[in-house]
Amino acid sequence: MDDLKDLARRMLSNGPQKTLPTSKRIRIRFNNQFIIDTTSATYVWESEKYPQYYILQSALPDTTTVSESLEDGKAALLTLPVGSQTISRILSFSAGPLSGLVKIDFSSPDQWYEEDTPIYVHPRDPFKRIDILTSTRPLKISLNGVTLATTNISYHLFETSLPTRYYIPSTSITDWSLLKPSALRTQCPYKGEAEYYSVVLPSNDGGEKEHNDLVWYYTRPLLECTPVAGCLCFYNEKVDIELDGKMLERPVSYWS
Repeated sequence: MDDLKDLARRMLSNGPQKTLPTSKRIRIRFNNQFIIDTTSATYVWESEKYPQYYILQSALPDTTTVSESLEDGKAALLTLPVGSQTISRILSFSAGPLSGLVKIDFSSPDQWYEEDTPIYVHPRDPFKRIDILTSTRPLKISLNGVTLATTNISYHLFETSLPTRYYIPSTSITDWSLLKPSALRTQCPYKGEAEYYSVVLPSNDGGEKEHNDLVWYYTRPLLECTPVAGCLCFYNEKVDIELDGKMLERPVSYWS
């Protein structure tokens, strides 16, 4: 619980980056029950990265109790029993800019919903968007001089604050023996669950070098990203991409 205690101290001292009320119906399911059902939630940016949902304390079930008072009573950790199970990672505020609001740790319940749509990982930022545009410009992907894919059709995914991603049909791969399935799975709140391939190339010593988790794809993307279902995307931070005859610069990002 130290992270929640630190968060309470930080929010009381400095406040959130920003807040935004939302009229979306927010529901939380836990242990086969809907424990929260509210249209008065608030986006709270605890940091600049993305928001969390905070709800009014009055929206909590009556069975919620205080497990620990924090910061001279200005905040508290709460416990919510639901049948045979309990959520204990709940933080409430009774002072400061978040007074009257409660944070339920996003990973603690079984499922969050916006209206009737499940959401994953964290709430989607209302100031962030994704555009997917079909392109017929020739595209070539290579690594260490080895051509990995060529195509005349690709899907360019533009996501706020991230490098443009180039999704290509799986038939664009020049040699499937260079791709090795990976066990890695990651989740994105905007696109869904990604699966990965590693790329295996000859090394200078006559052996092989594996470039781990260099390619990802979505077999069941979320609704707004269905155009890229089954398409492959390479980290342009780690491969060479030639678009319409021009070599693109490798972007510098978290994945570089």
